[in-house]
Amino acid sequence: MSALAGRRVVVSAGPTFEDIDPVRFLGNRSSGKMGFAIAAAATGLGAQVTLVAGPVALPTPAGVARIDVRSAAQMHDAVMATLPCDVYIGAAAVADYTPATIAPDKLKKQPGQGGLTLELVRTRDILADVAAHPRRPRLVVGFAAETRDVEAYARAKLAAKKLDLIAANRVGVDGSGFESDDNTLVVFDADGATTLGPASKADVATQLVDLIAARLP
Repeated sequence: MSALAGRRVVVSAGPTFEDIDPVRFLGNRSSGKMGFAIAAAATGLGAQVTLVAGPVALPTPAGVARIDVRSAAQMHDAVMATLPCDVYIGAAAVADYTPATIAPDKLKKQPGQGGLTLELVRTRDILADVAAHPRRPRLVVGFAAETRDVEAYARAKLAAKKLDLIAANRVGVDGSGFESDDNTLVVFDADGATTLGPASKADVATQLVDLIAARLP
């Protein structure tokens, strides 16, 4: 029997786009490749997989049920609607802030040299809300993309959000860690750490899903 046969796995992947006006948005460099590879790997081990995907141009992995969203609020609602499940893997790069209001028309450049001030508000924390949910999955796995102090920030996030595992990697202002077909992850739990890669995202995803499957009763 496959390691995840009969299990329901939910994966979130890709960026979120937070609209400023009908033309512009706040976004990030996430390609969604890691999350999509995880969804494919979990399906390969027999899981019933739902993939909540931000705005990316990637084909849906075979056998995966896909829900497309755009904003952090939409991703939050879509993920919550999938519960209960056995495993939630939050691989998406969800915006921490979103514009307080969306302008109904394109914001025009104003005369002079003045700047533009946007009021941003916090988005809802998907990982924390899943981990605190009455129908909490057996395993909640987060991701942390950091530019420095990777272990310290990842462990703080692991504890604060009451996660079971967190997969962390270092990213850079030069774009390193984004959009590539390769990756290296360090997976932290309360007791230790496991390094996955460097390898293709498909291989890293397989290693991660194997690690997750081994922790299920």
